[in-house]
Amino acid sequence: MESGSEKNVEAVMDGSKIRDLVESDEVFNKFVERKFEELDHNRDGKLSPQDLRPALTDIGAALGLPAQGSSPDSDHIYDEVLSEFTHGNSGEVSKSQFKEVLSDILLGMAAGLKRDPIVILRIDGQDLSEFLKGPGFEPHAISVFSQIESTGTMLDYVESALHNFSVDHGMPPPSDPWVTSKVIEPALEANASCLEERNVTQEGFVESLKKVIESIALHLKEDPVIVAHSGNTFDGSSIKRLLSNKYELDKAMETTWKSLPKDRHERMSKEYLRVAYDIVAPAAGLPPYGAVNQVDEVVNEVFKMVKADEAGSCNEAEFNKLILEILGDIMLQLEGNPVTVSSNAVVNEPEAPTFLPAASNHGESE
Repeated sequence: MESGSEKNVEAVMDGSKIRDLVESDEVFNKFVERKFEELDHNRDGKLSPQDLRPALTDIGAALGLPAQGSSPDSDHIYDEVLSEFTHGNSGEVSKSQFKEVLSDILLGMAAGLKRDPIVILRIDGQDLSEFLKGPGFEPHAISVFSQIESTGTMLDYVESALHNFSVDHGMPPPSDPWVTSKVIEPALEANASCLEERNVTQEGFVESLKKVIESIALHLKEDPVIVAHSGNTFDGSSIKRLLSNKYELDKAMETTWKSLPKDRHERMSKEYLRVAYDIVAPAAGLPPYGAVNQVDEVVNEVFKMVKADEAGSCNEAEFNKLILEILGDIMLQLEGNPVTVSSNAVVNEPEAPTFLPAASNHGESE
């Protein structure tokens, strides 16, 4: 990952610590024991669905999903994870079941982090100052000015412009409420006198923006901000790799088919095709449905094209044909219009969610 200067990388979460944890029987057994005890409030040796809620919250956060209950599109993923623990019923979960499912989930997370690491950056104002003094600042500022649609004061222009700076420039995410209140607003207040101008010119804008960013850089030097940065491009290449590898493809299809409910004639209702997509998605390098809106739009369009949401049922051969058609069409759409997503979240400490081991120190990751 290239965002942020190498010297500002505090840690890299690349999945190596998670793999080490799961692959060490002694260490993982102790880890499971501790987590199970934390969740088993009544100490009866079993976990109810309610006991598992904190685990689901941490797993969802690690997968980059919205909080449970905030989005119907992603809530079904939480339900599926819970179903994995409870084997599809509302019963309680033993320690051995908990260990088995947790192992699968953590290894899945590790694979995802190996493919798309999360980089913990220390934003200390140095990169921002260097960008400000370099040859790229003024052209960038002029370009931003030309795109701003405002008839307000200089303050309105500068506030809008700050959202066009990112961690690549050394700026913590301006949309983050903490950054707004602790970093941006103090910088704006410190330069209030030059931000009252109503007759906003390009030259005046560039100068005012420069002053505000200088104040932001100074603040960051005194009080650095820790940012978790991740990014990924979905361009269909992972789907193409899966489709060209018969062994991996057959394995993914077989696993998916076995995981789905069937009637006594071994036919599956087509209403489970979206569940099937979520099961096969990791093997195809795709995010779970509900995690990335732009990819969701592609999936919705493809499901409509192949009439996957229509009522009916299918046997295994028909199911395989449908899934291959869905994956192939998603691949073609992403090849033509790749989806690039990145996220920058301010964190107090470079730590992982409860169910993840600590991040690797920079330089120790694989």
